[in-house]
Amino acid sequence: MTEVAQSGSLYRGGIASWLTTVDHKRIGILYGVTALLLAIVGGTEAILIRTQLIVPNNSFLHADTFNAMFTMHGVTMIFMFVMPVNAAFFNYIVPLQIGARDVAFPRLNALSYWVFLFGALLFHAGFLTGELPKVGWFGYANLSTMYSDHGADFWMVGLQVLGLSSLIASINFIATIVNLRAPGMSMLRMPLFTWTTLITNILLLLALPVITIALVQVLFDRFFHTGIYDPASGGSVILWQHLFWIFGHPEVYILILPPMGMVSEILPTFSRKPLFGYAAMVYASAAIAFLGFTVWAHHMFTVGMGPMANAVFSAATMLIAIPTGVKIFNWISTVWGGRLRMTTAMWFAAGFVAMFTIGGLSGIMHASPPIDAQQQDSYFVVAHFHYVLIGGSVFGILGGIYYWFPKITGRLLNETLGKLQFWLVLIGFNLTFFPQHFLGVDGMPRRIYTYAEGGGLELWNFWSTIGAYITAVSAVVFFFNLIVSLRSGKVAGADPWDARTLEWAITSPPPEYNFAKLPQVEARDEFWHRKYDLKNFQPEPRGHVLLPNPTKWPLVVGVGIALMGSGFLFTPYLTPLGVIVVLIGTYAWSFSKFEG
Repeated sequence: MTEVAQSGSLYRGGIASWLTTVDHKRIGILYGVTALLLAIVGGTEAILIRTQLIVPNNSFLHADTFNAMFTMHGVTMIFMFVMPVNAAFFNYIVPLQIGARDVAFPRLNALSYWVFLFGALLFHAGFLTGELPKVGWFGYANLSTMYSDHGADFWMVGLQVLGLSSLIASINFIATIVNLRAPGMSMLRMPLFTWTTLITNILLLLALPVITIALVQVLFDRFFHTGIYDPASGGSVILWQHLFWIFGHPEVYILILPPMGMVSEILPTFSRKPLFGYAAMVYASAAIAFLGFTVWAHHMFTVGMGPMANAVFSAATMLIAIPTGVKIFNWISTVWGGRLRMTTAMWFAAGFVAMFTIGGLSGIMHASPPIDAQQQDSYFVVAHFHYVLIGGSVFGILGGIYYWFPKITGRLLNETLGKLQFWLVLIGFNLTFFPQHFLGVDGMPRRIYTYAEGGGLELWNFWSTIGAYITAVSAVVFFFNLIVSLRSGKVAGADPWDARTLEWAITSPPPEYNFAKLPQVEARDEFWHRKYDLKNFQPEPRGHVLLPNPTKWPLVVGVGIALMGSGFLFTPYLTPLGVIVVLIGTYAWSFSKFEG
């Protein structure tokens, strides 16, 4: 193992040190930077979509190009922005919050990143061949199996590889949180963000095999004509919908639970109060995860399941609003009566609560099958899920970035630029998506690339597109803030927010070994107790700490997996070559020295 005694070496070293790293903090940075770059790609696709819809009968995009942008935007933002940026926080923050020196399986952690990167590259490789998928992020059969060109293969293979990355990571984080907590940190002393990380990764472990099976069946239909989803061959297109949404609705909570955890860290810190109803928040998170597997068919109220099935899934959908409401009321109670500091992170956390509540209320409406039958496949649904996934997930993630950026970099983001960004994104987001409720009620279908003049849809489409442009400006402000603050931001110090949890008890950025001496946890909000209960908190002793050696083998195995997937996209000879690379890399990995 590598001996480390100095904290200043965390980000030193050339590109080789990043290619071979097994440090959870560096891997978190790799995830985060990659996700933010892909967010630019997905956001650009969204701007192209809204530009096409700004006026009726527009010819800015061809219909096929519009369908491709629609597909690429949805898949990129869900699987290559929100999920990996959440994983960036899992990697960087969770081991620090639980008082651990690293994750349970450092090399497996590195592999998960490289597999994610190559999955994203495979998905976007259609740009090189001019064959982009046009199947939507949901890829409904038979659209994805019989009526699509080679572009659908990039969607299918890319998602399978991305799913493998998430599956590897989920095993690692479950093992880390269950086994590597600091002495005295019982489950009900864990920070809420760690709890939501644990629950999210359990959801991933249970949900990803379902979509993997469904995608393998798409592969068999496309390459071997098995007819699993072809009614003419005895198959069923409805089977794909069931499999997809059994994964797809827990996926909503996979996206939203981590930002809920981030908000549950931000609000108490800047309200100067402990989180209200901590135990209830934990149980509510677990209840949301469990109920998330019982509501999938509310996406299918119009497929003819019958009144009994519709009634069961309607009741389950209404029931899941209860733990969600518990969370909202507890967040409000946390802020109520607190000594508020309205930092940018606090603004985004408050915005999260407000916007997610709007999205939740419109979601409850779809628990009613008659209402859902009217709004299904209309722009009302588009408005609903963007209020959940942008007003919810993205607002929470932006709050998390402003909150933990000083811990990761040692510098504060500019608060003036941050608050400018918040108000731009709040205005732009609401101007984009709130009018889409009206468009849906007025009968505008989802997924259409143009609309006729004189149908009453012109006004709200125009303002919706203007809102998208304002949101794009807010993104420019955000990235400008990141770049400027990295270069010349105010030095943060170890604990710039007077925060509550253990990650703030060490330097910013943290040393490679995190904690020279593992902390003894005696209370929830341990760091607050150390500072204000006068427990004579002592600085950590200097010494030698053993850490895993860097290694190239996770990268090699990741390349092999990418080659295996490429065989289905370019030439079959790449698949056996990939198998060979994976076997060689796995063999070398197994017999390489973990200790120096």
